[in-house]
Amino acid sequence: MGHLKSYFDKLKSSRVAVIGAGVSNTPLISLLLDASIDTTVCDKRSKEELGETAANFEKSGAKLRLGENYLDNLTEDIIFRTPGLMPANLAINRAMEGGAVLTSEMEAFFEICPCKIIAVTGSDGKTTTTSIIAELLKNEGLTVHLGGNIGTPLLNSVDKIKPDDIAVIELSSFQLITMQRSPGIAVVTNLSPNHLDVHKDMQEYIEAKSNIFMHQKQSDRAVFNHDNEITRNYAKSAPAGEILFFSRRDKMRNGVYLKNETIYEVKEDERNELMKADDIILPGVHNIENYMAAFAAVTGFVSHETMRRTAKSYCGVAHRIELVRELRGVTYYNDSIASSPSRAIAGIRALSADGTAAETPLPTAHKKIVLIAGGKDKGIAFDDIGTEIIARVKELVLTGVAANQIRDAVKNAKGFNTPGSFGELQIHQCEEFEDAVKTASNLAEDGDIVLLSPACTSFDRFKNFEERGNKFKDIINGLE
Repeated sequence: MGHLKSYFDKLKSSRVAVIGAGVSNTPLISLLLDASIDTTVCDKRSKEELGETAANFEKSGAKLRLGENYLDNLTEDIIFRTPGLMPANLAINRAMEGGAVLTSEMEAFFEICPCKIIAVTGSDGKTTTTSIIAELLKNEGLTVHLGGNIGTPLLNSVDKIKPDDIAVIELSSFQLITMQRSPGIAVVTNLSPNHLDVHKDMQEYIEAKSNIFMHQKQSDRAVFNHDNEITRNYAKSAPAGEILFFSRRDKMRNGVYLKNETIYEVKEDERNELMKADDIILPGVHNIENYMAAFAAVTGFVSHETMRRTAKSYCGVAHRIELVRELRGVTYYNDSIASSPSRAIAGIRALSADGTAAETPLPTAHKKIVLIAGGKDKGIAFDDIGTEIIARVKELVLTGVAANQIRDAVKNAKGFNTPGSFGELQIHQCEEFEDAVKTASNLAEDGDIVLLSPACTSFDRFKNFEERGNKFKDIINGLE
């Protein structure tokens, strides 16, 4: 088994607990059991809820600690945590005070991966940027292994990875918070308040994200968004020998920037024109930023011709401003990934008349978006999206537990249905998600856009944003 065998041989004499039997940990549990390591599976769900999964683990020799008290008696030597479980958890703290080592499936992968790793994090755009990087490298003829928070665990396939391959990884703050290793190339797309329903405060979130570059070496590369104050300041403490920026606003000395609708790559003042921004087929200013981040990450590995060819052909990732269909002159877009206000704002701007910030409301005649929003909030204020909705949205349809919060933010925003504003914004609230989608469809007229961009997580009704987006697509594709 090579790298995997060596790693698991070191665990032979240890008792291991794996917390969470979800997508990222299920392959890990199987690997541990195959290696005959004393393994306890801890999960909040009951044996009945886990069903066949629990039965298979038991059959393979796992001990099960399930239900509400699944974190009691954590006396194992090594604990693999699920990304959603914060290290500040009291049970985890007690176990570590007792000598337990806390790690994760992703940390194990970083320890034994034999090839270069490019990793991407950020509040918005990380999945699209990660996917663009992988596409660029594949189009250059390299062998790429895409995974991490994007949905594919890579630990179980590490022995198939060759030294000349490249692993491209999306990392969340939950994965990064305990990381003690950083990739050879680290990319931070942007940072804004996010996941504050889980992180104790914004500072913890910022510090968690910084682990993507804080353990880099002088031979490594870090890529930061120059237009975002937090990520720009990250560069001051980054140990990597090569710091590259990307910017939509400013000319860079080292990195990638946009000027007069043209994207340039520059190193030590040697400038190369890469392409016109209009050549990128993914809609929205934020996708220009995603491409610039990706270009900076792969410069030196990918030719300019491959960059141009990819930008003109790559259609992006499902659930990210995904075109669903056009019906009777109405275009339907699925942006279910937009689980924060900032991400939803990016989606609204991408499909609005001019794609810019809401400095001046658009005239009614130019407001084409019928927006579906709502779900479970992340503890982030909706004030900014309230302003954006007034300026850019023709009809607003709300659903989910945060519907009232969004409605109040819109009504309290400057310019809401005041004399002289560009027409009244109508707000519609629906109890059921399907009713919200059908209401939006009924409100839309020829030339309009129906956009699902919720500004909230899906967890009040759905397992994840993919399930929400697929439900939206099913409803839309069922319309006649």
